[in-house]
Amino acid sequence: MITVDALPYDFRFEPESTAIVSIDMQRDFIEPGGFGDTLGNDISRLAAIVPTVAALLAWGRALGLTIVHTREAHLPDLSDCPPAKRLRGNPKIRIGDPGPMGRLLVRGEPGNQIIPQVAPLPGELVVDKPGKGAFYATTLGAMLEAHGIRRLIVCGVTTEVCVQTTLREANDRGYECLLVEDAAASYFPAYHAQTLEMLRSQGGIVCWTAPLASLLQVTAELETRT
Repeated sequence: MITVDALPYDFRFEPESTAIVSIDMQRDFIEPGGFGDTLGNDISRLAAIVPTVAALLAWGRALGLTIVHTREAHLPDLSDCPPAKRLRGNPKIRIGDPGPMGRLLVRGEPGNQIIPQVAPLPGELVVDKPGKGAFYATTLGAMLEAHGIRRLIVCGVTTEVCVQTTLREANDRGYECLLVEDAAASYFPAYHAQTLEMLRSQGGIVCWTAPLASLLQVTAELETRT
């Protein structure tokens, strides 16, 4: 059992029953010309965590953790995208509309791909999700069960939407989760900070949180012992 210095108290995990879930690190949300950029968001805030997510994935791979990547992705005919979702907020450009990197948030389009720096390696799990949470209308639960996973270490974007929704879904399903604070981001810094506070409040009502440095310290100590 490995112990990580976290909030509100130590998070403990066994590598063989733990997965990293990297949420929606897609071109559409992070790169210029993507959905997030087209809606007028400051994408630099999301791009800033890419090196941290890459380092977290490398750490998890070295420990032999199961690695899961998610994409918010809809079928080309948008049959899995409710009209209320497509129209919400009366945006100037909507899911399924053409953009500089193809149709927005549609499976198979260039913009829907995970950015190269944190892309899946052969054999890693990839989940296309039509909703905010990674469990809704996907096979994620069955995948995790098949791999004997009981704990999740979570990263990705955005903190207050798809990351938080996935953590709450996981919590309801009995998973113990750790959110890596500096490997998650929002277009709005205040939302990121407030979400961290909500998730770990009341004794970790939804999950634990810790910076990447706390996880790297664990492996540094293990290497010292050996």
